[in-house]
Amino acid sequence: MMYRIVAKKPLAHKETLFEVEAPEIAAKARPGQFLIVIPKEGGERVPLTICDYDARKGTVSFAFHEVGKSTKEMGTFEEGECLSNVTGPLGNPSEIKNFGRVLCVGGSIMIAPLLLQAKALKDAGNHVTTVLGCRSKEFLFMEDEAKARSDVVYVASDDGTVGEKGIAFLNELLRKERFDHCVVMGPVVMMKTVSEITKPFEIPTIVTLTPIMIDGMGMCGVCRVTVGGKMLFGCVDGPEFDGHQTNFDELIKRQRTMLPEERLSSILYGADGGCKCGRQ
Repeated sequence: MMYRIVAKKPLAHKETLFEVEAPEIAAKARPGQFLIVIPKEGGERVPLTICDYDARKGTVSFAFHEVGKSTKEMGTFEEGECLSNVTGPLGNPSEIKNFGRVLCVGGSIMIAPLLLQAKALKDAGNHVTTVLGCRSKEFLFMEDEAKARSDVVYVASDDGTVGEKGIAFLNELLRKERFDHCVVMGPVVMMKTVSEITKPFEIPTIVTLTPIMIDGMGMCGVCRVTVGGKMLFGCVDGPEFDGHQTNFDELIKRQRTMLPEERLSSILYGADGGCKCGRQ
């Protein structure tokens, strides 16, 4: 298979969306699932949540933040070039049904896959309120898409340069409005905070966990997470879990396990000029 990039779309600073030819994946993909992407032969396996799919065109989309060596390298690929491998769809699809009033909260690069789920929930008859979280105004993206796929849209930024300042405004929103279901996708700290906010209101809250992962098929055991006191695998048991039962502190600690090595690899890649690693 040749996984040709048919579209490359910049979302924000160092945040990019690819649409890739992968007809077999597109035919089976569902909201909530993920892919394992290998940019070049012999490269790192990068797990990325599906942002969109089109069975008719035979394409699947995913977004990534250029933060480490592999994602920086992937950011150098252009439309028409091919990725070495794309495996999927992996993980369990989201539960999509008519819950009633649904709150969707997305942060950073995970806004893109959240909006796929928001659309599916709205199509299922739900009243969807979407919250887009970002660091600052220049990191906000897909606001128009959110408005098209939701009934109500809020924006929140860490520094208050756009929308609400911080995510704490949800406390007041939940006191004023009733929600039957909540979906959260974003940085782990944000998912933890939102889950703590929704818990006193007894709103079932589903989070997408992103532990360190290798094979994505339940064989390596690297993506272990603790949910409800039980050890589960992020890939085959998830990637979605009960936010009120998730041990976020353990997840944060595990995510930082290889941080020094990741930083060194990224620095060395940058020192080498961010080359295309032999691609002609």
